[in-house]
Amino acid sequence: MGIVSFHEALRPSWQCAGCGAPWPCPTRRRQLRAQYTREPELAALMEWYLAQAQQDLPGASPPGLAARFAGWVGTDATHDVA
Repeated sequence: MGIVSFHEALRPSWQCAGCGAPWPCPTRRRQLRAQYTREPELAALMEWYLAQAQQDLPGASPPGLAARFAGWVGTDATHDVA
C-alpha cells in the first residue's frame, strides 16, 4: 500500500490541501522522500510538477518555482522543517 497523504496540491494555487503551506510543504516533501527512494525518480516527478505549476502560476518567479519544486531534491532531509 502506498502512502496516503492529505498534503496534496490544490490547483491552480499550488497550496497544500492539508496545511495551507505552499506545495510541496515540508510534510509532503518528507512523504515523497520516503515514497521515492531513488532520487532520479523523485527528481523527474518534481520536474513534471514544476512544469504544471509554471502553467498554473504564470506570474510566479521561474527561479522561485524551480527552488520550491525541484531545488530540495537531493538535499539533506533535515531542511524539510514544518
